[in-house]
Amino acid sequence: MNHEEVAKRVARALGENNVATAAHCATRLRLIVKDRDKIDQAALDSDPDLKGTFDANGQFQIIVGPGDVDKVFDYYVKETGVQTATPAEVKEIAAQQGVKTNPVMAVIQILSDIFVPLIPAMTAGGLLMALNNILTGQDLFGAQSLVQMYPQIAGMAEMVNLMASAPFAFLPILIGFTATKRFGGSEILGAAAGMMLVMPSLINGYNVSQTVADGKMPFWDVFGLHVAQAGYQGQVLPVIGVALILATLEKFFHKRLKGAIDFTFTPMLSIIITGFLTFIIVGPVLRTVSNFLTDGLVGLYQTTGFLGMGIFGSVYSAIVVTGLHQSFPAIETTLLADIAKTGGDFIFPIAAVSNVAQGAATFAIFFLAKKDEKIRALASSAGASAMLGITEPAMFGVNLKYRFPFFIALGSAGIAGLVIGLFHVLSSSLGPAGVIGFIAIPAAKWIGFFISIAIAFALAFSATFIYGKKHFDTTVDVQPSYTPTTADKLVYAPVAGHVDDLKNVDDPVFSSEAMGKGIAIEPNENEVVAPVTGTVTVAYPTAHAYGLLSDDGVEVLVHIGVDTVSLNGEGFNSVVTQGQKVKVGETLGTFDKKKIQQAGLDTRVMVIITNTAEFDQVLLVAGQEVERAQTLLAATKGDK
Repeated sequence: MNHEEVAKRVARALGENNVATAAHCATRLRLIVKDRDKIDQAALDSDPDLKGTFDANGQFQIIVGPGDVDKVFDYYVKETGVQTATPAEVKEIAAQQGVKTNPVMAVIQILSDIFVPLIPAMTAGGLLMALNNILTGQDLFGAQSLVQMYPQIAGMAEMVNLMASAPFAFLPILIGFTATKRFGGSEILGAAAGMMLVMPSLINGYNVSQTVADGKMPFWDVFGLHVAQAGYQGQVLPVIGVALILATLEKFFHKRLKGAIDFTFTPMLSIIITGFLTFIIVGPVLRTVSNFLTDGLVGLYQTTGFLGMGIFGSVYSAIVVTGLHQSFPAIETTLLADIAKTGGDFIFPIAAVSNVAQGAATFAIFFLAKKDEKIRALASSAGASAMLGITEPAMFGVNLKYRFPFFIALGSAGIAGLVIGLFHVLSSSLGPAGVIGFIAIPAAKWIGFFISIAIAFALAFSATFIYGKKHFDTTVDVQPSYTPTTADKLVYAPVAGHVDDLKNVDDPVFSSEAMGKGIAIEPNENEVVAPVTGTVTVAYPTAHAYGLLSDDGVEVLVHIGVDTVSLNGEGFNSVVTQGQKVKVGETLGTFDKKKIQQAGLDTRVMVIITNTAEFDQVLLVAGQEVERAQTLLAATKGDK
């Protein structure tokens, strides 16, 4: 490959000044492009030296290959002068910018960044509210509440109620903090702006409508304008607008004021302008919009009734797969902040039955996969996790892999959602959306909640098990298929572990075999060794991947984990250098599997023959489990 020529062709195809930031990992260029439409996709697709392109997580990625990508990258940077970054920085920039080609997902990402940090406070407040409901609710332990039966705990119950109410009463302060930080401003100034909206001297936000109706709203006289002295308790949208204005003003003044002038006057100018805009224009307008949206959601729930809840239940897990559910905390927070008007949160109970249905389907797979200990271990832990409200391991690790458990769980959750709607189950707080989610449900609705949970579990488990008895393939996912001959080129296992099909790896570069044919190994050790006798052609500084050329002409890529380049070498150690001669079984380096797992990344080790095109076939030699330096693959010529 002529790396300089490839870099020039890539630069022409991407367009002049169309790349904001560039990085590379072991196999591909990772780019933040300004305008996706300016890319000459046909030129990239037809380039004989490139192995493909794809969009992922806001990055445009061009597959070049190990041993070549770093050289192409260097020439590309020299050719274009583009700003460079580490892969982790590119990933962070892409996350901050959102996916430009999908504005809906960008908005959802912003809402997620604002509201997800608030979940601990909302959950704590919600659970304390549930405790207060148990202490003060009647007909739970008799005709009287616990407080009425035992007056000595009344003071404790009042303190619990105060602690439960605090996050909701001062919600604008919390949102002001996280939203201003998200928009690039000072989170402390954002909190100060939030405090401004809930000052005790203002009419409480929950009483604004009644005060206006009674004609008793007090006003400030500002140059002839009558500005209502209205507070914003229970409001979400106005404070987000305030945070956006505040952060924008703060960045504006930071650019134009310098030194001590900037330090002294930027906060004051940002706050005072934001404050006047808020009470005169932004607050009233966004309060109206917010009330309209809240009324619309409540009206939708009341209009569609149990049928609407059933439909929502049947699609909830599919929404989770798309990531759109990240916007739900914003909606739920709005519903809960004005619970006297809305009646509660209808999303939470649907989430609970959907999660339980996915977990039950996963448990059914545990009983079906009798011959595969790996799937059984994954299904048992993922199913338990789903029961407690964390479904990603169950959905992505098990149910979506076999498809039918996922769809059966969707149908089961839809039926359970109908029951949720018939019993009018709403939550009074956030909490763990699983079997223990009853603590976020008013006690009077516990029976309806538990019946719905039982239906979701029973239907999903039984239907998955019955269907799976006829259709589930209980054989192991990879079988040895070939006994090598002396004419074959052999590749040995660089690590001991469980062999998996490369197509099961959640990275299109590997699963599509764009890099070449090979295999994945789930390692049970932390040392990687040479899979061939030959030369180390690539030894990356991050030590997460190695390229080797065997003495008999096989080019091998050993890639530890998926997207592990983002760890910047943390947890990896290499003991070889580029150009070094190695023998089969000789140590290349070590890696920390726990650190990769803690980063939420796939730990499988990919072993790929990158010059696959020079052979007629690449065949698996090893069985389901493989030992280090055991024969793994055979590159053959001629039909076998």
